[in-house]
Amino acid sequence: MKLSEALKLVQGAAGDEEVDAILVEMLRAPSPQTEKLEADPNLRAYVRDVVAPRLETLTGAKPEIDGMGNLLLRMGGERVPAQPGLLLMGYAMTFPPASMAEPYAGKIVSGDAFNLSGPCAVGRGACEQKGPLAAMLGASAILARSGAELQRPFFLIVSLAGETGRHDAAKFILEYGSIQARHGVVGLGTCNRVCLGNKGRLDVEVIVRGRSCHSSTPSAGVDAVKGARKVMDRLDGLRLGAGHPKLGVATLTPTRIESGPAISHTIQDVCRVVLDRRLLPGEDPDRALEELRTALRGLDPWSIEVIPGAFMYPSEVSPDCPVATALKAACEVIGCRPSEPFYSPAALDAGYLNRMGIETVMFGPGDLRFAHTDSELVSLAEVRESARIYAAAALQLLA
Repeated sequence: MKLSEALKLVQGAAGDEEVDAILVEMLRAPSPQTEKLEADPNLRAYVRDVVAPRLETLTGAKPEIDGMGNLLLRMGGERVPAQPGLLLMGYAMTFPPASMAEPYAGKIVSGDAFNLSGPCAVGRGACEQKGPLAAMLGASAILARSGAELQRPFFLIVSLAGETGRHDAAKFILEYGSIQARHGVVGLGTCNRVCLGNKGRLDVEVIVRGRSCHSSTPSAGVDAVKGARKVMDRLDGLRLGAGHPKLGVATLTPTRIESGPAISHTIQDVCRVVLDRRLLPGEDPDRALEELRTALRGLDPWSIEVIPGAFMYPSEVSPDCPVATALKAACEVIGCRPSEPFYSPAALDAGYLNRMGIETVMFGPGDLRFAHTDSELVSLAEVRESARIYAAAALQLLA
């Protein structure tokens, strides 16, 4: 579809006050971080009782809830079902309330004090998950009302995840959702800028075992704390590759260390070191893990165990890939100046989607400077603008 045609359809079908109401409603419904994910009743209820009914009202299409509790809406592509389409992925889970006052009040405030123009919505997840998700629901409504025939399918996913640091939900969705998509957009706060790539992450636990004894005779034992120091010395000398022109170098960072037994005057017999290994595009988590294991061999008399934890794949797409090009053109046709694309050091689901053949970028309203703070908010104008951009890009790719 031509950009001029897309603009007419988008402007005619957009409902700004409706998008505002969607955002406020979602901000007033708690969906904080949990380790249970699919077993958490609050998360499932948020998707089932808040997001799904609103989406059905907006589009006239009934979304599905899968076995984990993720939401899937499909529109268009009926005539040529084999053609891959566009996937928008938003998130349900937010950071916990922490010390934020009234995290679920959904208040509208002036953005002046935060160097943001116009009214803003305040609440947990506003600039990270719920602002982009409200824009995606708004875009779905625009597409449904535009009257345009979508030759290829449009998929909107609401993942139960958002703060888990794992691909579990995305993997479940793709395995059980019968999704045929060529292009993808992960909805997180990017200030409506296209994010072309991000680092991945591998969590690793290193367990150092020694032999405890009374601290008055330390030579009778094997001090696990000293072994952990040897581990850190080895890891400090580990070379992590050549780096990336936009994302810098790969990193290996200890985030926690603890020892036991927690008894006075006792040489420690175990020490646990938790590591955060950031992965650059092209790096594989299994290979990074094997490099760590190789580096920590031969540290007698200590016994060393290297245990992998959660991981997320790194991601990178070309600046001129179709989905990035469509978003940039949509920004132009909507009347906002498209910003230069950027890259994120965070670990995101885009890495998994790209690995599964869905060329994916990150895009959405919200400035992540405010994420996880006591002043989390998002500009209403930015959310409305993002809804139009999502819809215009979808029309270019699918109609």
